[in-house]
Amino acid sequence: MKQHPLCTDCETGADVMNMPVPANLKQEWAVLETRRNFLGRTGKVLGWAALSSLMGDRGLNHYAHAVDSPSTSRIATPEELKLPHFAPKAKRAIYLFMSGGPPQIDMLDFKPNLAALYSQDLPESIRGGQRLTGMTSAQAHFPIAPSHWSFKPYGQTGMHVSDLLPNTAQIVDELTIIKSTNTDAINHEPAIMLMNTGNMNAGKPCLGSWLSYGLGSMNDNLPTFIVLQTKLNTKENNQPVSSRLWSSGFLSSEYAGVGLRSGGDPVLYLSNPDGVDREVRRKMLDAVEELNRQTLAELGDPETNARIAQYEMAYRMQASVPELVDLSKEPQSTWDLYGEEAKQPGTFAYNCLLARRMAERGVRFTQIYKRGWDVHGDVTGILPILCRETDRGCYALVTDLKRRGLLDDTVVVWGGEFGRTVYSQGGLSKENYGRDHHPRCFTTWMAGGGTRAGIVYGETDDFSYNVVKDPVPVRDFNATILHCLGIDHNRLTYKFQGLDQKLTGTTPASVVQGLLA
Repeated sequence: MKQHPLCTDCETGADVMNMPVPANLKQEWAVLETRRNFLGRTGKVLGWAALSSLMGDRGLNHYAHAVDSPSTSRIATPEELKLPHFAPKAKRAIYLFMSGGPPQIDMLDFKPNLAALYSQDLPESIRGGQRLTGMTSAQAHFPIAPSHWSFKPYGQTGMHVSDLLPNTAQIVDELTIIKSTNTDAINHEPAIMLMNTGNMNAGKPCLGSWLSYGLGSMNDNLPTFIVLQTKLNTKENNQPVSSRLWSSGFLSSEYAGVGLRSGGDPVLYLSNPDGVDREVRRKMLDAVEELNRQTLAELGDPETNARIAQYEMAYRMQASVPELVDLSKEPQSTWDLYGEEAKQPGTFAYNCLLARRMAERGVRFTQIYKRGWDVHGDVTGILPILCRETDRGCYALVTDLKRRGLLDDTVVVWGGEFGRTVYSQGGLSKENYGRDHHPRCFTTWMAGGGTRAGIVYGETDDFSYNVVKDPVPVRDFNATILHCLGIDHNRLTYKFQGLDQKLTGTTPASVVQGLLA
């Protein structure tokens, strides 16, 4: 009986040396199987065996559990792993991440009394000895810089929105605007890591990976978690972002975010090479899968299972991704809503349109990164560009989801890693100023997916410097997002390094009930 897809007459196990692979690769395998190499690889076996005996029969096992008691220390049964924990309002999430720290005081946190305080020093009673970045710690003065733009009330809520955001202003009655978000970090890298992964140190799974792991996929042909990056504008201060923000950390790599490119093939090597058709590709993958399953049986490495799943997903994506990014069948009403810019791959509007198409196709979590918000100087020159790039896309996405009946079960999140200071960094004039990092308060918003539409939650003081009502720490913010998707953040855990690891970490966190419908 034929045992392997690429074999013609075999009756026994496949010999990898007889597989149709390049000769140089076979030579490399042969070298790896020398006696010296074998002894070198097995030299640590006795040490690991001794360590295992000291730690007990579960000491070296990584296991996941989502059970009633977070202190339960055993491998969870399949029944216990069934999620969501309760009936969710949202099935999917779209996260619009404004990397760099949008200045809340110029966009959504209206402070009308600051105009009369122009250039006066921020009172020490307000600053309260706060830790400063190295960029402003040497300043002799901290002159107040009122917003350069006017604000107007919109919607039934009467929410004041800056003239920088004329489109977002039209949907304030759909938004849950949070003015009291705050963070522990004052610099970009730890703050972005905390916002995305719940921890300031690299190596932890991000929000999208936890959702992928806990809830699984809603479709067979696209990844559960997709990442889109917006094209850079050379006029902006583009703080770098890296794949560790959408990493699966200690979870299996199959839960990591899959990035789609804005140019060429959306995914590298998505197209078959010349001379390789889909049938040949299928046979090749079947053969590789069999080799991987032999490896899995021999070594038991769970990452081998992840590799098998990723090969299969890549094969299905060869058909699904080209269809996803083919916008030719979108009606004129789509372009009237998103604008002509949405036809240009890599723009924020284009990514928002793709996010809607992904929502329709069952992608669990989509994250769009827009860099450039690090406005230490030239706020009046750079901020209008950033807002023009993003304002219409945000409005169009929320409006489009609502029109299609998707907003009720899709939670949309907008925000950065921290806010900006009310005082100017560097020189101050009536026409321009800069703003430094500010962790004590910043504005975020949510829409749909069981959030309370048309409210403003939390308050800051007259200087947009300190939270004076209903603070929302980052961990509470993340716990609330999980709650919208039917997950108790204390119960979705993974045993690693002796801890029941979770997105919200060891610091106590709570769901913000005031944000929920």
